[in-house]
Amino acid sequence: MTAAMTQEVLSEDMIRRFGERAGRYDAENRFFSEDFEELRRSGYLKMAIPEDLGGLGYSLSEVCRQERRLAYAAPATALATNMHIYWTGVAAGMRQMGDNSLEWLLREAAAGEIFAAGHGETGNDLPLFLSTTSAERVDGGYRYTGHKMFGSLTPVWTRLGIHGMTADGQIVHAFMPRDTAGYTIKETWDTLGMRATRSDDTVLSGAIVPDRYIARILPAGSADLFVLSIFGWAEPTFASIYLGVARRAIDLAMETARKRKSLALSRSFAYHPEVQHHIAEMTFRFDAAEALVEKIASDWSNGVDHGHQWPTRLITAKHVAVEAAKDIVDRAMAISGGSGMFKGNELERLYRDVRCGGFHPANTLLAPELVGKFALGLDPAEQPRWG
Repeated sequence: MTAAMTQEVLSEDMIRRFGERAGRYDAENRFFSEDFEELRRSGYLKMAIPEDLGGLGYSLSEVCRQERRLAYAAPATALATNMHIYWTGVAAGMRQMGDNSLEWLLREAAAGEIFAAGHGETGNDLPLFLSTTSAERVDGGYRYTGHKMFGSLTPVWTRLGIHGMTADGQIVHAFMPRDTAGYTIKETWDTLGMRATRSDDTVLSGAIVPDRYIARILPAGSADLFVLSIFGWAEPTFASIYLGVARRAIDLAMETARKRKSLALSRSFAYHPEVQHHIAEMTFRFDAAEALVEKIASDWSNGVDHGHQWPTRLITAKHVAVEAAKDIVDRAMAISGGSGMFKGNELERLYRDVRCGGFHPANTLLAPELVGKFALGLDPAEQPRWG
């Protein structure tokens, strides 16, 4: 992708405006409507759609770099729009590998449909593989009954990716059109961070999704190219967003260190040995995490064959990046002194936003379990789960 095209999809002026609005969205706990319309007009939402279908044809690596740039200024804007972009990436990648089953998704997204993810469920820590939502076969489709949470893009999605489980243990993946009957949206989103995503709940009460929007039917606990591709796009993009947060925190910390004074120091806090120590540790962690994420995204983009190690590598990249970002923001807060605690301080918002990274699949409890089991050659779906 040329530098000119990259600049066109996400200009510095756009990033500046997004940064100026981010604090207001957070304070008012409202959706990033102005940002969303700018991104829609710019073509940002079509980054991953192949050029021959009306998109920009960005690879996963290129998408990750753009998402870091956007998250640097507006983390919640980047996170929510990613829920649409990674679906287009999944479909594009599958098409490139010879599976055209989701080409319809790419065509609809190119025509302006907005896709979102409705997989979060209370009581289910294995999203995609199990479900507390029921899926019942009916004439012409499947009927879904259940309660979905963390539905980013709730105000604007037109196709909601959902899954449910049949009585005989099949997971049915689908995309529910917004004009479907039999669901309600509950405005529950009043959270610690990433507030502008407006990730409200969706209650399915017999919503019927027609067969043309059924993406996959798989045995519970199993995966195929569709499921692996979701992790292939979601993990590196989530990681990139939190690395964008971390990069912004580093820059704010260095700016503060150069300006901050104390009666006990003859020069600025940039000369304080512990501040230098913090900056060094922040740099160590950021550079290592960024290199890992870029390597994994590049390998996925280039079709590197990691075989059965792909899940481990994807989960590791996201987990390492998020944990590094948390540590970096914590250190930036220490450098800020008391000013970082105040509402209206950008670092205070970043401190809250970065906490959300551990809740994305695979969350901080699940990631070590999955990586450990894969490394030991154990089946994560094996029962009993422990012992």
